[in-house]
Amino acid sequence: MTSPSEYYSEALAELAAQGNLRAIPSGDSPAGLTDLSSNDYLGLSARADLQERFMADARRRTIPMSASAARLLSGTQREFAALEELLSGLYGRPALLFNSGYHANAGLVSALASAPGTVVMADRLVHASIIDGITLSRAPLRRFRHNDTAHLERLIEKEEAEGRAKRFLVIAEGVYSMDGDRAPLEALAALKRRHPGVMLYIDEAHSFGVCGPRGLGLSMALPDPSEADIIVGTLGKAACSSGAFAIMHPDLRDWAVNRARSFIFSTALPPMQAAWSRFVIEQMLGMDAERARLDSLARIIAPAIGSEPSHIMALVTGDPVSAVSRSRELLAEGFKVLPIRVPTVPPGTDRLRISLSAALPEEEAIRFKNLLR
Repeated sequence: MTSPSEYYSEALAELAAQGNLRAIPSGDSPAGLTDLSSNDYLGLSARADLQERFMADARRRTIPMSASAARLLSGTQREFAALEELLSGLYGRPALLFNSGYHANAGLVSALASAPGTVVMADRLVHASIIDGITLSRAPLRRFRHNDTAHLERLIEKEEAEGRAKRFLVIAEGVYSMDGDRAPLEALAALKRRHPGVMLYIDEAHSFGVCGPRGLGLSMALPDPSEADIIVGTLGKAACSSGAFAIMHPDLRDWAVNRARSFIFSTALPPMQAAWSRFVIEQMLGMDAERARLDSLARIIAPAIGSEPSHIMALVTGDPVSAVSRSRELLAEGFKVLPIRVPTVPPGTDRLRISLSAALPEEEAIRFKNLLR
């Protein structure tokens, strides 16, 4: 029998041989390197002018740097309430803050799906945080083929015919994080109208700030946005902050406050962070020029990899070793594009994930495109 430490050493060596060993990068990226790996889609992380304007208000400089307790215990609620009020006004329904997109999905999905009689219908490419929430709920899970609403409807009709399901939690992402393609939201909304037992859950993590009216996500472009029963957005990507939020009916919000373990048992975000998020969102609503520039940059690069233009695109290599090798080649040319490997993506679809920012100079986008040919 090998010792525990020997087992882990051997397992790590096997990961390394497969090209799947990960490590946390040390230090900051070298100066002059063009980063195409972050989720800073609007290019706000380097906007010193935003930070200066935020801190110019003396009242903000005294906001607490720690909540020191969970929301249900903490007496510091002003900044959280102000951010939720802003989001509720934008979406027309109550908002609830979470500490991260992972906390939001794992907590909400597990809370909603744990209701007896719920069957979860999830797109095959939804994020790991959603899968973990489903696992925690112990609800029956049916996976439908990616963006295939016909397959989804057949699965629902089969469950309806068998008569055991009381409701269906259908989960999709507005923009998928590894391919950059979009969910067929209008088709999903039409399916919901045909099947009254469906609740539609849309994760807008990679579309909030970038897509839809004023950057509020693709769900808000639906003729009736309320057909998306739950909208999740993250604040640590285009919004240049941290945390996440969910938009939903008042009863669902109350259910989450009482049943979402990631909300109940986590110390809340720093109030200072909530105030910063509110400030950034207020600025972000008017950033149509940045969103248009992001689309323009995507259209420069997309033809070189045979992709539809998106702020997220994939250069599929097919195996982890070649993904790592290609990433190193591009790094030598001054571009940081990280390899994405199993288990983040299915076997055989290892890739470089190209993540664009509105701050990317056009000449660099053209140079990068030429390197991909």
